[in-house]
Amino acid sequence: MKYLIVVPDGSADNPVESLGGKTPLEAADIPCINGLAAKGEIGSVRTVPDGISPGSDSANLSVMGYDPRKYLTGRSPLEAASIGLKMSDTDISFRANLITIDPDGADRYEDFIVRDHAAGDITTEEAAELVEVLNEHFAEDGLYIHLGTGYRQCMIVDKKHPNGHTDYRCVPPHDILDRRAGDYLPEGKAAEHFVEMMRESYAILKDHPVNKARIARGLNPANSLWIWGQGTRPELPDFNEKYGVRGAVISAVDLIKGIAMFAGLEVLKVDGIDGTKHTNFSGKAQAAIEAYKKGKDFIYMHIEGTDECSHQGDLAGKIKCAEDMDSKVVRPIYEYLEKSGENFRILVVPDHRTPLSIRTHSSDPVPFMIYDSRHETDADYTKQFNERSAMASGNHIEEGYTLADHFFEK
Repeated sequence: MKYLIVVPDGSADNPVESLGGKTPLEAADIPCINGLAAKGEIGSVRTVPDGISPGSDSANLSVMGYDPRKYLTGRSPLEAASIGLKMSDTDISFRANLITIDPDGADRYEDFIVRDHAAGDITTEEAAELVEVLNEHFAEDGLYIHLGTGYRQCMIVDKKHPNGHTDYRCVPPHDILDRRAGDYLPEGKAAEHFVEMMRESYAILKDHPVNKARIARGLNPANSLWIWGQGTRPELPDFNEKYGVRGAVISAVDLIKGIAMFAGLEVLKVDGIDGTKHTNFSGKAQAAIEAYKKGKDFIYMHIEGTDECSHQGDLAGKIKCAEDMDSKVVRPIYEYLEKSGENFRILVVPDHRTPLSIRTHSSDPVPFMIYDSRHETDADYTKQFNERSAMASGNHIEEGYTLADHFFEK
């Protein structure tokens, strides 16, 4: 038996007026996924329980079968693992984004406007130059920024350090786009130290050659740090033992790779994947097929571009990304599995909604589609992979982490 879970991150949405009241999933041309839905099971699932922030950390843990109320210890530790950082029990990990912040005529950092949580999709190579100069400046503080992927960086703090605790109110920058920074700066014991780091980072980065070159090319500069996502090292039960599979994860996102590593899943490297709408979709599909051929029986395929387009307010990009996922990822893998002669199950489910209207995540239920090659039914094309069809089905799973048990028939 082969298994495939495809997670189009943040693809679930609300009705969009310019689409005539359709959602992006309803408007997208995704014939392969909808064809499977018509012959399979559809429904809705709440991946983020009440009281938990609707982040990709909590939501992907849920999709993987881990109750985030029990296993979520913070976002950054998951990313730290993916870049090879070994956290001790006394370490606290923080996310240190490179973002675009706009003075907008103001003199104080607090009055600047948060414009772009991803700094115009800055490359890892560009980020490395900026991280190097930041580390030179902050070395005497005993804090070190570890290079991650693109705009996503990581900072490890020992509990003996004044900032070595998790009792902060820190806000993800993608939640506060086009808002005043001062209303969302870190709060808590010794938080002013982090706030001062963020202020100083702007002074250091605003005229850096990397950013001057980006501005000259019409791109957003990475001109500030944004500190958030604090947490301690998590412990997850082994996924392979839990579900009786030999599994692997394909994703461009450090967070997802970190969850995989703590869950005992192999992380497959694919050239040209970058977490945007321009990612190497075909390469992802081919990597999955090769992994099946080499003995893997489960692939967790994460697609980030739909979420990034949502944060950027890019409706056309979000629809195109969903269509590329269908034609360049799901279809070739499905066709391979169909020809293999082996039974297989496919689950397609967003981790959470990222409505274009708010450009951040929400906790509302998302649609899911399950296809089983053993139990194909007569096609019912009223069953589609989108929010409206899922809710109309009446098939709802309230505890999102149990969806994996359902999928693996446990």
